Amino acid sequence: MPRRRDPIVVFVTCGTAAEADRIAHALVEQRLAACVNVHEARVRSTYRWQGKVETAAEHLLVIKTDRRLFARLEAALVRLHSYQVPEIIAVPIVHGSQPYLHWLDDSLLPETRSRQKKASRT
Repeated sequence: MPRRRDPIVVFVTCGTAAEADRIAHALVEQRLAACVNVHEARVRSTYRWQGKVETAAEHLLVIKTDRRLFARLEAALVRLHSYQVPEIIAVPIVHGSQPYLHWLDDSLLPETRSRQKKASRT
């Protein structure tokens, strides 16, 4: 029986490289993310905030995790992030290489793993 996975990619923008690095490290350390890519090149974001159109240079995080961890990941991001309303957007991983998806699963908190794997350890 194959593992039951629901991998997702979460996009988050940060105002500084230091904040992006701090958040990336915390999420992987807490096993809420298997991997976080911090894009060194800043992205230019244009958005509406408090009735005005704003433009800002930001750093993009690309977070690989599992849908079952999203609520905990979101709570951690809100706690760690300096923005009043951080961008937190998740999209499903529809297909991926099986070795990568196995690694992703093994790198996250144990509750993302299937019952079959847990049963085989007992």
